[in-house]
Formats: sequence, C-alpha cells, structure tokens
Amino acid sequence: MRILLTADPEIEVPPRLYGGIERIVDGLARRLRHRGHTVCLVAKPGSTCPVDVLRGWPGRRSQARPDTLRNTWALRRAVRSFRPDVVHSFSRIAYLTPHLRGPVPLVMTYQRDPTPRTVGLALKLAAPGMLSFTGCSDYVAACGRRAGGNWRGIPNFADMEALQFSPAVAPDAPLVFLSRVESIKGAHWAIEIARRTRRRLLIAGNHAASGPEADYWKQQIAPRIGREGIEYVGPVDDLQKNRILGQARAMIVPIQWDEPFGIVFAESLACGTPVISCPRGSLPEIVRQGVDGFLIRSIEEGCAAVEKAGALDRASCRRRAEEQYAPDVVVARYLDLYEEVRRGVGRR
Repeated sequence: MRILLTADPEIEVPPRLYGGIERIVDGLARRLRHRGHTVCLVAKPGSTCPVDVLRGWPGRRSQARPDTLRNTWALRRAVRSFRPDVVHSFSRIAYLTPHLRGPVPLVMTYQRDPTPRTVGLALKLAAPGMLSFTGCSDYVAACGRRAGGNWRGIPNFADMEALQFSPAVAPDAPLVFLSRVESIKGAHWAIEIARRTRRRLLIAGNHAASGPEADYWKQQIAPRIGREGIEYVGPVDDLQKNRILGQARAMIVPIQWDEPFGIVFAESLACGTPVISCPRGSLPEIVRQGVDGFLIRSIEEGCAAVEKAGALDRASCRRRAEEQYAPDVVVARYLDLYEEVRRGVGRR
C-alpha cells in the first residue's frame, strides 16, 4: 500500500525535543515501512524520519492563512506526484480541501477535541465515504461524532522497547508527577496528597515562564519545592523518564480538565507503575479502577489511592500497556482502517 502521512509544519519528525504527535507520526511511518508499505511524509523541512519520500511544507505556521494556502497546494502536488492509496493527516484538515471529492480516501486524526463547525463543513464538501476520522481516544471520537461522520478511537502508542518494566519498588518508593506543571494537570493536588500521606514526590516537567501558568508555578508550586519531601527535577529525557517512572509507587497526575489521551499514562503502565488521576476525558479508558490505578474525585480519595497503590499488580499494568498501547497493536488498527476506507471508496 502507498500511504501519505502529514504532520504539522512547526516541529520536525521525529522531534528534536518535545513533540508528542510528531513522535507518533514517526513511529507510525517506521512501522508501516517495516511491514512493507511505501510511505510519503509531508512535514517540517529538516525532518529525518526514514520514509520513501519526504516533502517539506513551504509554510511554517499552522494558524497563518497565507501558510495554510501554500501548504494546501503543496499537499496537492505531493498527492499528484506520489499517487497514494490513502492520505492520513495528522495536520490541519484545511490542507485536505482539494481532495475531499477526489479519488483517494482520506483519514483525519484528531489529538484534541474537534471543532464541530470545521468537521461539519468538511463533511458537507466531501464526497460520500471519502473522509473518515479518528480520535486519539474514544473520548475524542465521541466528541467528533456530534458533528457527524465516520469516527473511531485509535489511541496513541508508547515505545514498549524503551520503557523498562519494573516488577517491584521499595516500600518507601516516591510518587511521581510527570507532565507539564500547570493547573490543568493538577500538580497542586499531587503535592497536597504527597504531603498528607508523607510520601516523597518527584515533579518532572516543564513550567511556564510567563502568563497565568507562570503565576501558578510561582504561587502554588515553587514555594513547596524542597519542603516535606517535594522535589522538582525539571524536564526529563527518555532515559530519565524511564528511571523515575520505574522507581515510583505510583504516577500521580490528577488532571483538572478533559485529557484527550496523554501518552505519559500509557508510559507509566508500561513501566508497571500504577496511575492515579481523575475520571475525566480519556482516563476512564486507560485506567481500570483498582486494577491499573485509581481515578479520584478529591484529595481525600487521592490519599486513600496512594495507600492502596502498593497492593496493585505491576505486571498487570505492563500487560495492559502491551495489549492496548504497544506500537504494533496500534499500527495494526490503522492498517485495518486503511483497508476499510479503500474498499469503501472502491465501491463508490
């Protein structure tokens, strides 16, 4: 099969530093080629993903109208030249406009809540059966279905080979908060839960340098660092992430918003580390209550979850990650979708 993938123009594929979606596109492209498929990638110039054909976007900003027009026509040229069997977009749906009534089936993947107006307009312009959608979780797909269209949830994947399973941890193992340190991720809850349960807490991740989230850091987080076992280790690379997750009693990221997916939750399970979070967004899909972790609604419930986390089977957490979020499992689901949309267009 000839598959054309697109990623947003702002970050290289794979990313040099942070870039969750770009890591997914890179992993998908590599595994598709390993299975014998021919892959074209349209992404930011300078991308180094090993594909058969690599094309760079001429426009560098997703939200700039002139760049959107330039990139729309760049994708049109790439499709004409590469002649794909399927176009799978992880970038702007606007770039697909010239192809909505063409002969090539289109798959549009959303990593956050879709905009109903945009989805609805695309469906009105598209030929029947030409455009299909995926969300990075069933939660995102359910949000998209409100605007219509063919949707399914296909999760992001975690690199199981790079994430080492830790079958046991010390009785005094710390808790870990691994995410952006901002209010919607619930770092303040994590600190209070750690304080009340008298557990060390390692906080890993970036924090804002300006704006309301910088105020959140300065007022609610920074004054607690270095006190009562609360430590800030800063941003971490893949090796550091593996180490701190593997040594943790639980990863505690008590989200205060509807999380679309959150690769870090799958990564924690892959290390065998239970997850403590809140029942919002995609978390009820990822965490089975009392099996892979706990979904809490209050700080008091969080304290109880920390005490019970040590009794959970870490091997079960790892199996959950392998069965649901291993790259080969997710890539197989995309390939099933590609075959399905090709058959659908062939019957038109």
